[in-house]
Amino acid sequence: MSEQAKQQFDIQKLFVRDLSFESPQAPVIFTEKWQPSTDVNLSSRYDELDDDHYLVDLKIQITAKQNDKVCFLIEVVQSGIFLLKGFAEEQQGQLLNSYCPNTLFPFAREVISESVTKGGFPPLVLAPVNFDALYAQKLAKDAEDSSNASTKH
Repeated sequence: MSEQAKQQFDIQKLFVRDLSFESPQAPVIFTEKWQPSTDVNLSSRYDELDDDHYLVDLKIQITAKQNDKVCFLIEVVQSGIFLLKGFAEEQQGQLLNSYCPNTLFPFAREVISESVTKGGFPPLVLAPVNFDALYAQKLAKDAEDSSNASTKH
């Protein structure tokens, strides 16, 4: 049996693990012209649940400000349980750090847009994210950090 025939990838479960929305300036903020600045922070992590199952969390935090006042804060942790079996370590790293967060992102984006709208604000649609590029940057930074650590000794 070939190596690829032994490989198995499956989405077991997708769910919102955490959701928080705050609008500290409501209702006053609704009387002002809407011209916010937004700060978006995005991160992902994973935990091994057993030999073949992994929990992947995609965390997105958004702060919208207007005139240095916080209009709203939203934090979403979109999670998934994924089955990964028979993959080499490098392939597994790519799946857990890029493919899985990419799978979770549209669900998180929908939760954010709906929550912001239900909070009384115009819809907020996040631009697509290149998780492959983010993972490549992380690998490059890890390699650089490793190189710098070994030259300090």
